[in-house]
Amino acid sequence: MVASLALGLVLSHRTSGVVNFAHAAMGMYVAFAFFEFRETGDLVLPLIGLPSRFHLLARPTLASALAVALVLAAVLGLLVFALVFRPLRQAPALARVVASLGLLLYLQEVVRLRFPVAGAGVAARRPVLPDDPVRLFGTVVTQNRLLLAALAVGATVVLGLVFRFTRFGLATRAAAGNEKGALLLGIAPDRIGAVSWAAASMLGGMAVILIEPISGVNATTTPLLVVPALAAALVGRLESFALATAAGLGIGMVQSLILSYAVRPDTTWIPSWLPTTGIQEAVPVLLIVGVLVWRGDALPDRATIAGQRLPASPTPRHVGAWTAGLSVLAGVGLLTFGTSYRQALIVSLVYGLLTLSIVVVTGYSGQISLAQMAFAGVAGFTVIRLAEHSVPFPVDAVLASLVATALGLAVAYPATRVRGMSLAIATLAMAVAVEQLVLASPPLSHGAGGSSAPPPTLFGIDLRVTGTGDANFRPAFGFTVLVVLVLCGLGVANLRRNRTGLRWLAVRANERAAAAAGIDVTRAKLGAFAVSSFLAGMSGVMMAYGTTTLSPSSFMVIGALVALALTYLAGVSSISGALVAAALAQAGLFTTFVNAQTDGAAGDYVFAISGLSLIVTAITAPEGITGVWRRQYHRLRARSAVAA
Repeated sequence: MVASLALGLVLSHRTSGVVNFAHAAMGMYVAFAFFEFRETGDLVLPLIGLPSRFHLLARPTLASALAVALVLAAVLGLLVFALVFRPLRQAPALARVVASLGLLLYLQEVVRLRFPVAGAGVAARRPVLPDDPVRLFGTVVTQNRLLLAALAVGATVVLGLVFRFTRFGLATRAAAGNEKGALLLGIAPDRIGAVSWAAASMLGGMAVILIEPISGVNATTTPLLVVPALAAALVGRLESFALATAAGLGIGMVQSLILSYAVRPDTTWIPSWLPTTGIQEAVPVLLIVGVLVWRGDALPDRATIAGQRLPASPTPRHVGAWTAGLSVLAGVGLLTFGTSYRQALIVSLVYGLLTLSIVVVTGYSGQISLAQMAFAGVAGFTVIRLAEHSVPFPVDAVLASLVATALGLAVAYPATRVRGMSLAIATLAMAVAVEQLVLASPPLSHGAGGSSAPPPTLFGIDLRVTGTGDANFRPAFGFTVLVVLVLCGLGVANLRRNRTGLRWLAVRANERAAAAAGIDVTRAKLGAFAVSSFLAGMSGVMMAYGTTTLSPSSFMVIGALVALALTYLAGVSSISGALVAAALAQAGLFTTFVNAQTDGAAGDYVFAISGLSLIVTAITAPEGITGVWRRQYHRLRARSAVAA
């Protein structure tokens, strides 16, 4: 399974230079469509706004279902290449990461909307491959696992022969090396890319279809199978099919061995507080970090510098006036809103801390981090443990945020030698490992049931969020979050305007030039990660105090992807972008208002619309909503000055 997904990643990257984070999500949609067609004969389409399904066959067979699934996967790959990644071929890494995250969110939400069992997975009543047990070298394995490995090896051999001995393979290597030169020779890179993306999508779809009896297919967890697939693809430098397949098979075998030893009754080497799934997830993480650090450079080469174009980061102006005005508006809202809108305002205020952390690490220093929700989760559960041991508020909040800062530095230090897409891969893998290994640990989170924070008090004032009836989501807690957000926002604004912020921007723009000017690039990156992790930790603290029960599911990796996506959509390089992203958060001000106007009908499409908006923004307006507003404002001022 891991090997098959890795083959698709390598294939799409070799022809377009894109690391597709939505690769497993594309396979997930194809798998759901396959099982639905096999049971009902209905073909389910992924395009919102068009008819969701139409009846194709009365009695579909396995062969017809597989044929339809392959055609559907090929068409999906063609559309994704032509509409999403072809226009972003020359875009910076951040835009391509965001576009793939938008595609992931869109497909995940489409599966939830179009397939009623998507939330709990799908049960294949008629598996594609036989699953009878087979004894091999003293170990019992099922036939489907052996057949999966054989199919992956066979696909590797076919791809290797095609790319080495056919005109298509030679043309692909020529286009990848020099696209303009390939055009002069009569080679069409777009045609090559379209064929490769169609084939990659077919590989991903078949991989997820065939693994369903082994690991299931779920709208929440299946898209994250891209993490071990990325680990295998990175071993092959995203170029070698053979190395990627070998690494994928190795990862799968090691994870299976860990699981088999963990379930034995005589196993004593795994402590009870260490989740087995976390140990399994640590395997690809260690491989990814090791490969990236080993191959990474302290400074980028000239090609990387030339391709680094990020949205402009405006200097914060009139900070005092904006702070006072927005604080007054938020305060009035906390005192006058009804329960639902007061809850939405508190959610947006808490989310603002998380999006502010993304502005610091990505917008100011140019580092793509997908681990912000993991930092928030560690701080959230840490503050609960501290409060249970009578550490007073706000000392517990600061200490918990410092724990998140330490974790952020631990994540950032080995990743300082990588950047762009590689850093996104590393932090995504680490976030998955933290979620499965740390947040799921019973001593920290009390398991899946979660835990609750004692109500905070300050100078005898009850700051709890809960109340009875209309008094629920109490303004006292809202004002507490508002004060924290204002202090953090002022701190970030001051950092942006002083030497620290200028160093971050210099490193973001050109690491080699920054180093030549005497800036310690590694220290600047670590500083940005530290500040960002502290802010993310503070958001986790406010989440812990703002909910009745905090569970590991509150900090799933998908939440970090959504946070980065919304911040990029709003404007990742400015504080105003962080505030707009906070308003756009799920259950925040904007979504609550829209749901109220549509009687809740729009709530089902929030993530799908957000995913599409991200793709469009990455292609047409990388500066985000606030950047477009700022640009239009300056144009109007220029026209007014000319007219005067």
